[in-house]
Amino acid sequence: MSGGIARGRLTEERKAWRKNHPHAFVAKPETSSDGTNNLMVWQCIIPGKSGTDWEGGFYPLTLNFSEDYPSKPPKCKFPQGFFHPNVYPSGTVCLSILNEDYVTTLHHCFVLLRANVLKEKKKGFTRFFNPSGMEASHHC
Repeated sequence: MSGGIARGRLTEERKAWRKNHPHAFVAKPETSSDGTNNLMVWQCIIPGKSGTDWEGGFYPLTLNFSEDYPSKPPKCKFPQGFFHPNVYPSGTVCLSILNEDYVTTLHHCFVLLRANVLKEKKKGFTRFFNPSGMEASHHC
């Protein structure tokens, strides 16, 4: 699949996102140094889910799309040190939804990320970044 297909798809998804997206979620392409939008890298914010330890927080996430999008999922990355068992110390998200079995729209990707990463209460988890730099155990 060529990069033209990926960019075309991302352009259409951006239009759809701007018209309708989950409340309090933010997703927009990075602005390049020349002022143009870089559709291959998006800066996002995912709000914490109500009724969980994540509630009230807003969590930054970077999506890096390849030229093979939508056939291959974007690489999703929280800031380094984000403490969660499904997030590597580097910030890279480790979930099957972002591998071969992922859904192919941004809207669904965000909803699934929120449901799978920022979900139930876990003793010892914090909605802030891990200040001690301790690694979470990884279940990938």
